[in-house]
Amino acid sequence: MVETKENKMGVMSEGKLLLSMSLPLMISMIIQALYNIVDSIFVAQFSQDALTGVTVAFPMQNLMIAVGSGTGVGISAFLSKSLGEGKRELASKVAKTGLLLAVFSWLLFTFIGVFLVRPFIASQTGVQAVIDYGSEYLSLCSVLSFGLFFQMTLERLLQSTGKTLFTMITQATGAVINIILDPIMIFGYFGVPAMGIAGAAVATVIGQCIAATLGIIFNLKINKELEFSFRGFRPDFGIIKRIYAVGFPSIVMMAISSVMTFAMNKLLDGFSTVATNVFGIYFKLQSFAVMPVVGLNNGMVPIISYNYGARRKDRIMKTIRYSIVFALSITIACMLVFQFFPEQLLMMFATEGESNAALLEMGVPALRIISLNFIFAGFCIVSGSVFQALGNGVLSLIVSVARQLVVLVPAAYILAYLGGVNAVWWSFPLAECMSVICSAVFLIRCYKRIISKI
Repeated sequence: MVETKENKMGVMSEGKLLLSMSLPLMISMIIQALYNIVDSIFVAQFSQDALTGVTVAFPMQNLMIAVGSGTGVGISAFLSKSLGEGKRELASKVAKTGLLLAVFSWLLFTFIGVFLVRPFIASQTGVQAVIDYGSEYLSLCSVLSFGLFFQMTLERLLQSTGKTLFTMITQATGAVINIILDPIMIFGYFGVPAMGIAGAAVATVIGQCIAATLGIIFNLKINKELEFSFRGFRPDFGIIKRIYAVGFPSIVMMAISSVMTFAMNKLLDGFSTVATNVFGIYFKLQSFAVMPVVGLNNGMVPIISYNYGARRKDRIMKTIRYSIVFALSITIACMLVFQFFPEQLLMMFATEGESNAALLEMGVPALRIISLNFIFAGFCIVSGSVFQALGNGVLSLIVSVARQLVVLVPAAYILAYLGGVNAVWWSFPLAECMSVICSAVFLIRCYKRIISKI
């Protein structure tokens, strides 16, 4: 039976389809971005050293997300393409293989959480309080990361079959629970003992586990395109290879962000903890620009992969055009907010005392300069996901390596030497200019070599 007669990804008008697929994901991503900011606000109220600890823990957290999300990209692209070709049994095998890979990912980061966290944190800062806070927070998040990996995998299975509304429910529920539990566990309300920075980690883990539980329920009850019985199931290394053929470049691409953040933390720590905190605050705030576009992309990738399998060039091109327009609208709007309201954004993370003046003095120009990269970011993010959906994830990897390691980090160190900490921030828009050029060239290449020949 041919799936395009049943699945909306093959028949619904492209603009309406993209919105129906993406809006629930974008809403859940906005809630997730809100959680990231609220979490840091509560941590900052507990201690500025604790906020710095969370900042230096971010590269490893981002690596966990990279492994989960990148594997999910490979699962989603392979699964959606299989459904587009009418191969439902293969799609079910891909789904079960993805769940097995989630277990392996959790075991890997459990090892890291037990043995490698403190040396990792200490490599970025010499402040003992920051090392203690960061190690305590990151150890809990790593060892208890099973909720994270199962949540991300199960949500990708729902996205791959077009059921993005249920993904919104799982993500939003997990984030809201996290937001509610943060102050309760950090400061100790309603009879709960005050746990400090550990409370922020525990709140995060509980939210992830509840979201994963909902993901299990929705896949078993709603996702009828897939069959989840593990009776007689054996790992198929051919399927694993195909998942990571697309997913591994995505993992590396996101992991490069961890390398970049690690390098920037070391550079900025040489100036002051205020500089490190400004950088950390920016990364929390920029999620309001990036996360909705990621949600848009998560809705776009299954559509492109499905219609690639179904050989529908017209639907692929219309989906790409709509995605770029929507993404640019989001990122440019966020850039304007950063330009006109930097003080208000920074004061959300301020504490009472003299440090606020230093935070504003450094942070206001920093936010205005860095946010200039949002002008091009929407196009670049969408282009990278198009490459992945068409099975060319290595192109996304090349753009990411060039942007973050070839241009951004070296430029930051050179600018720091030439102009001090305030010059460092210009490395971000400079790197984004290079990224938009590479993305445009590769998008044209994909059209000529793949899409035009469908």
